[in-house]
Amino acid sequence: MDPLPPGDGPSRDDFPSRVGRAMLFGAWIAGLALLFMLFNQLFERQENPNPSPVLTRSVEGAPQVVLERNRAGHFVASGAINGMPVRFLVDTGATDVALPLPLARRLDLQMRPGGMSVTANGTVRTWLTRLDRVELGGLVAENVRASVLPSMPGDDVLLGMSYLRHLEMIQRGDRLILRPHLGD
Repeated sequence: MDPLPPGDGPSRDDFPSRVGRAMLFGAWIAGLALLFMLFNQLFERQENPNPSPVLTRSVEGAPQVVLERNRAGHFVASGAINGMPVRFLVDTGATDVALPLPLARRLDLQMRPGGMSVTANGTVRTWLTRLDRVELGGLVAENVRASVLPSMPGDDVLLGMSYLRHLEMIQRGDRLILRPHLGD
C-alpha cells in the first residue's frame, strides 16, 4: 500500500461536525442517566419491596396488608406518620415506634425526656412523644407512643410494638401479613 501524499489524508471536513459530536455526547449522557435511574430503581426495589403497600381482603374478608421481605431479610415498607411519608422497618423487638431526631423535628413533634433505653447499639438517651396517626397501607393507628433517638442514623423509622400490638401478624415464608385484631 502506498502512503498518501501530504495533504491527501483525512481532513477536518471528514469528521462529524461539532453539532453532531455534541449530539452524540448528549446521547451518551442521556443513556448513562437512564441506566443510572433504572439501576437505582432496581436497588431501591430490592431494599424496599413494599413502596406502596395496599389494603386488601383475605379469603375470609378481613382487611390485611401483605409485606414482602427485602434482600437483607427485613420487612421494609413505605407508610406515613401524621401524613408525612416515611419508610418503616418492622421491628417486633422494639417496644415503641422509634424515630431519628431529625425526622421528629421535621414532624414538629412535642418531646419530653424519656430516660435511657437499651438498643442493639448500646444504651442511649431517648425522648418520648405521641404520634397522632401512623399508617401502613391503610392500617391506621392513632395516638401511638413513640421514642425519639438522637443517635439513630438515617430517616428510617422502626415500626415497633406500640403500633404493631394493634395487629395480628402472620409470617408465611418471605411474606408478613398484617391484620387488625378481631374486635378492634
